[in-house]
Amino acid sequence: MENLKKTFLYDSHLECKGEIVEFCGWALPIKYEGIIEEHEAVRNAAGIFDVSHMGEVDVIGKQAFDFVQNLVTNDVRTLEDNQVLYSMMCYPDGGVVDDLLIYKFSDEHFYLVINAANVEKDYQWMLDNKGDYEVELSNISSEVSEIAIQGPNAEKILQKLTEFDLKEIKFFHLNREVNIAGVKCLVSRTGYTGEDGFEIYTNNEDIKIIWDKLLEAGKDDGLKPAGLGARDTLRFEASLPLYGHEISQDISPLEAGLSFFVKLDTDDFIGKDALVKQKEEGLKRVLRGFEMIDRGIAREGFEVFAEEKKIGFVTTGYYSPTLKKNIGLALIDIEYADMGRELEIAIRNKHKKAKIINKRFYKKNYKK
Repeated sequence: MENLKKTFLYDSHLECKGEIVEFCGWALPIKYEGIIEEHEAVRNAAGIFDVSHMGEVDVIGKQAFDFVQNLVTNDVRTLEDNQVLYSMMCYPDGGVVDDLLIYKFSDEHFYLVINAANVEKDYQWMLDNKGDYEVELSNISSEVSEIAIQGPNAEKILQKLTEFDLKEIKFFHLNREVNIAGVKCLVSRTGYTGEDGFEIYTNNEDIKIIWDKLLEAGKDDGLKPAGLGARDTLRFEASLPLYGHEISQDISPLEAGLSFFVKLDTDDFIGKDALVKQKEEGLKRVLRGFEMIDRGIAREGFEVFAEEKKIGFVTTGYYSPTLKKNIGLALIDIEYADMGRELEIAIRNKHKKAKIINKRFYKKNYKK
């Protein structure tokens, strides 16, 4: 662990008896009490996550809007000030550079939140595509720490630490002037769990104050610290994609079923022509949800078969703590993708039966 990057909450994780693992070059907790316990806390009460490893890029300048609109697949014109948009950046061939959140402060100032695994790559991609746009790009990832508090009790708990009425922050909106436990923070009503909640951004030096105060404020409301393990099972149940799994350089947003976030009828953006062509010619493979019929958990990379033919692979597979079933997502040939079709998945060299189900495994409980 000596050579790994540590967030400013690393000692706090040790104090909470977190089990530390390597993740994207960071030393982060995979769990504290246990993945299932933490998962259920978020579904039923609340969980608090250290997500300081995420990346942040400031885009400032006269043509900030034009630059971002060209960079991403979604339509930035729909954003009002202090609103958040989910989108992807694509390569010219339609593969995904990364998915990200776009925070709009104004037409001349955007704040892009990117995945920890891709910070350097993404920032270089932005620089490479800056062209003649009148903008300044700043990778401020090392200056920002971030906590996510998620779950049905998230608002109640966080409200104890601020005089600001959190009900004013609607789903996928933000406020940059929220005072939490005496610390000025950017707070957005966003998250990666399928539950209501907030993401809190502030300076590195004050993040421990917020972490400690939240744990204290939430002790009677079921709040638990939660690690990377629960973060993954929660996002997976809510059918939220993970870069390198459901989307990647080799998997387009359309194949991943994310066409809602790809606006092909708007301005040009990098990768648009390839995605228009892919849509016109018809998809050859698609992402589908599945449930195991036979015993066994189908993990990432396991091969999927139909009629003794290999038709794809598993992108994510878990035991679902909420549904109490072994489920997964797989990218498969479209001719075998009908709902209810039985498939086989190679688990430990044995073909185990599964069937295709709706990939919206869990109904999201966002507060609009």
